[in-house]
Amino acid sequence: MQAQLIALDWGTTSLRAYRLGAEGRVLEGRSLSAGIMQLPTTGSSSVSGFDLALEQAIGDWLQADPQLPVIACGMVGSAQGWREAAYQSTPASLHALSAALTVVRSRRGHDVHIIPGVIQASVLPNVMRGEETQVLGVLEAWGQHAGPLLIGLPGSHSKWVRVEQGRIVHFDTFMTGEVYAALCAHTLLGRTMAPTTGFDEVAFDRGVAVARAAEGVAGPLATIFSTRTLGLTGQLSGSAQVDYLSGLLIGHELAGLCALLRAPDVPLPEVVLVGSDALCKRYQRALQVFQFPAVTLVEQATERGLWQVARQAGLLTMRPADLLKEL
Repeated sequence: MQAQLIALDWGTTSLRAYRLGAEGRVLEGRSLSAGIMQLPTTGSSSVSGFDLALEQAIGDWLQADPQLPVIACGMVGSAQGWREAAYQSTPASLHALSAALTVVRSRRGHDVHIIPGVIQASVLPNVMRGEETQVLGVLEAWGQHAGPLLIGLPGSHSKWVRVEQGRIVHFDTFMTGEVYAALCAHTLLGRTMAPTTGFDEVAFDRGVAVARAAEGVAGPLATIFSTRTLGLTGQLSGSAQVDYLSGLLIGHELAGLCALLRAPDVPLPEVVLVGSDALCKRYQRALQVFQFPAVTLVEQATERGLWQVARQAGLLTMRPADLLKEL
């Protein structure tokens, strides 16, 4: 199958590249440890790390087909990225995001089209970069959705995005993943934890239950110390503490989310989850405890979203070389 697009998911620590064929089908994919905070260097100031990373990731693809359009999402468009792609305000749609691409030209003369992030102006502003593309990918996979839809993107900074009529209308951010990592690695809690190779479902469920119960009403600052005290009193093994804390923090995240969503006579919405399979399954398990009506996992949302934006922006127009092949 002929490639029609090169799509980049360029974040803080990694760069994922895809060759996409008709209808966004992934023909080939690569992953490099060349995020914007750890770019390759040559010792020469004349060549940027972004150019070097691009060459390492897709240089051979572009050499084989120099006319392939290139589109990117993620932190590559941040203030610390290759070129800043200005945030688009909510409500944000496929049309609005596709019309606001920022273009940077590589040293070899290839244009890289960067998708903007989304900003939500309020007393406490909120932003996303990269997640907006995943949301667009979910909408492409999900089709037209008449009812309320909530898209969850678990991770270091978990996002919960409300979508109406194909537009991002509101989103909330929970720093659950980063707080979990910090607590395990840099606090007293980590001292009593033991390495684990599997998922302790019982310990995880216990943490979720505590967050949802009366003991969790005061919030995570009042409950996380129980990770240590349950261990000290022989009620939680060192290996179980890892998943207990995970369940506790995810439980508090979902308790907070429910508080934001609750309204008289309004049921909780359907949820679509996007992210790593292992993490999404933890969230799926916890969401069921909080009685969300339906939870669906969607794969390849980023690739689908990149394809949708490229198509909407007109980057996939049939090229002269392809027209000749059709004759």
